[in-house]
Amino acid sequence: MKTVAIIQARLGSSRLPGKVLRPLGGKTMLECVMQRLSECRTIDQLVIATTTEPADRELIEFCQDRQWDFHAGSENDVLSRYVETAEKYAAEQIVRITSDCPLIDPRIVDQTVDLINSDPEIDYTNNFHPRRTYPRGLDCEAMTRRTLDRMDRLAKAPRYREHVTLYAYQNPKKFNLASIQGSEDWSHLRWTVDTEEDLRLASEIYHHFGDSPFDWRQIIKAYEAHPSWIEINRHCLQKIA
Repeated sequence: MKTVAIIQARLGSSRLPGKVLRPLGGKTMLECVMQRLSECRTIDQLVIATTTEPADRELIEFCQDRQWDFHAGSENDVLSRYVETAEKYAAEQIVRITSDCPLIDPRIVDQTVDLINSDPEIDYTNNFHPRRTYPRGLDCEAMTRRTLDRMDRLAKAPRYREHVTLYAYQNPKKFNLASIQGSEDWSHLRWTVDTEEDLRLASEIYHHFGDSPFDWRQIIKAYEAHPSWIEINRHCLQKIA
């Protein structure tokens, strides 16, 4: 079964425009995401799913320069963008990642994929619903191609087209869902990047580790030496789907 990680990315963020190409740890934020995902043992291919909007031409050229696989589709109908990308790259299983998660952990991604692979009856897995235990910014979802296509057929409301998998976990009677949860609750930590403060925190974390590889548990440990980190973006609120 070919497992493709589709990373949705665009430059038109309302709160932090161009964030995926902002510098982070000597790279761009998108390069950090791609590098960390390249360490996943369960993923066969990484693909950027961007848009056909003129503003994202720079992002397409960025992908082309690095010989990254990509697809450009609708800006607002992100579900159709995923379906087109899955079709283009013959994905049999899809892992959904957003490009504003530069601390994404390959081990957690692998656990999420391992869960869906453990039972052929499972349609969809994630690590944040129905209860979040991991820091926001480690979010990962895995689904079968059949599930993605079913959502495309059934999900008609604009919010379901924009938020790719919202229909699945808001309609649990129609899908066989499963999730992974940590043994401790770290959900109060915010590691996604939507604001300047979020980016500053991510920069502090990357600066702390330098060129050394690090996982999410090591970041938690580093908070002990840097208690001020938690205050950097404590006030930042997540946009509601």
